[in-house]
Amino acid sequence: MIKFGVDTFIWTEDFLEKDLWIIDKAKELGFEAIDFAISHPETFPTDLVVKALQRIDITPVTSTTLSRETNLISPDPEIRKHGINHMKMMVDINKAIGSHILGGVNYAAWGYTTGKPRTDQEWQWSVEAMQEICHYAEMINPKLRICVEAVNRFETHFLNIATDAVQYCKDVGTENIKVHLDCFHMIREETSFRDAILSCGNQYLGYVHVCESNRGVPGTGLVPWRELFITLEEVGYDGPCVIESFDPSFEELNANCAIWRKFAETGEALAVEGLYNLKEIVGELS
Repeated sequence: MIKFGVDTFIWTEDFLEKDLWIIDKAKELGFEAIDFAISHPETFPTDLVVKALQRIDITPVTSTTLSRETNLISPDPEIRKHGINHMKMMVDINKAIGSHILGGVNYAAWGYTTGKPRTDQEWQWSVEAMQEICHYAEMINPKLRICVEAVNRFETHFLNIATDAVQYCKDVGTENIKVHLDCFHMIREETSFRDAILSCGNQYLGYVHVCESNRGVPGTGLVPWRELFITLEEVGYDGPCVIESFDPSFEELNANCAIWRKFAETGEALAVEGLYNLKEIVGELS
């Protein structure tokens, strides 16, 4: 049975103490998982989130993005070191809150492109950095999956399609490195949702974001939802399917996301309608 979740980006772009109410709201709205989107792990209210999760039955997961200051494919070794430290902080946060999934653009700076195809040197820098991160995670949080998100060509030149993400996982070579698929990016870069999922298979598929083709209400756009859910079941995917979107009022994220208009009255309304639509689609497949 598919477990649906919601991303905290629905409400806020930087989860702080003032946003703790979101955890209760996600549960109240019928979501079974919550993805804490953490761009700045140094300001994340870990202890308060732990206390909140102790009284609420909801599965925590996390996602993060690297910046130009924490870019694992930067020519500057100090910047790559900052990126490793960012990710180690994320591993620690996941351990504390009981999360077994760390997704997102965590292998290179989000929104960073060189204007050229990725190079072998960039690949080596990122793989070597991720090996250190994954080995750290194996010691600190053995149940954690670090999931690399393949995103569209306008947001990175590094990982755009599932097969490249799988090869990245193979080159990192640890058991805890997996692929994060997102329908919004898949519809731009993949030729087949089914083939993309099958290329990951049960071994490498670690996390899924169920976003519509325009980042609007899931179930109202071009994503082939039936194909997606049928193939997820076929490969035995057992993680959450999380709705993610962004508000045009966000300041830090909108340049990369290109969100210039509202797709619903509120982000919450988008998530609620999307949850209803996706449950209807899954129900029809039963």
